[in-house]
Amino acid sequence: PAFALSGTVKRLAPDTQLGPFRIETLIGAGGMGEVYRAHDTKLQRAVAIKVLPDSFAHDADRRSRFEDEARVLAALNHPHIGAIYGVEESEDVVALVLELVDGVTLDERLAAGPIAFDDVLRIARQLAEGLEAAHDRGIIHRDFKPANIKITPDGNVKILDFGLAKTDGSGIDAATVGSPSGSRHATEVGAVIGTAGYMSPEQARGQAVDKRTD
Repeated sequence: PAFALSGTVKRLAPDTQLGPFRIETLIGAGGMGEVYRAHDTKLQRAVAIKVLPDSFAHDADRRSRFEDEARVLAALNHPHIGAIYGVEESEDVVALVLELVDGVTLDERLAAGPIAFDDVLRIARQLAEGLEAAHDRGIIHRDFKPANIKITPDGNVKILDFGLAKTDGSGIDAATVGSPSGSRHATEVGAVIGTAGYMSPEQARGQAVDKRTD
């Protein structure tokens, strides 16, 4: 029941194929779609498949903006940012192929009890480095919260889920994103996007935001 998103996504069954990817199990769900663990049969590696809501598949403008953003995020290569490998499409299914990051979310780690001061500094430093790399490319996360942060078993920190990301165009080659109307800097002012408990006041009011909102 926790994963019920009736009418918003195309649920993939275990052992079915999406292109070269064999679906294994559902590992999470939210307002921006469902995430599955899958096996890449070509490169022989585990990946995460994020199936996007039907609204992306049937809205040409949103789909175009999503594809442009995926190209931008694919250019982000940083040890503290979860990698995007590509986009996979099949019939009405539009999905992101993502790095599968093992470990616990920062949300889960916080719930387990206090974190030692040295570990707090280590986690914060890695998060700052990852955000800085994204901001240098003109990418604003807009949903930066403990649930979107993974801590791997060896202590590496990864920022995940750039599904609500917005580009401001400041650090991006125009050839990468195509026409100006295709990038997410065109997000309509007045639209409230994100997770309420972690929004900046400007974001909660639907005002224009920049990297400071993260």
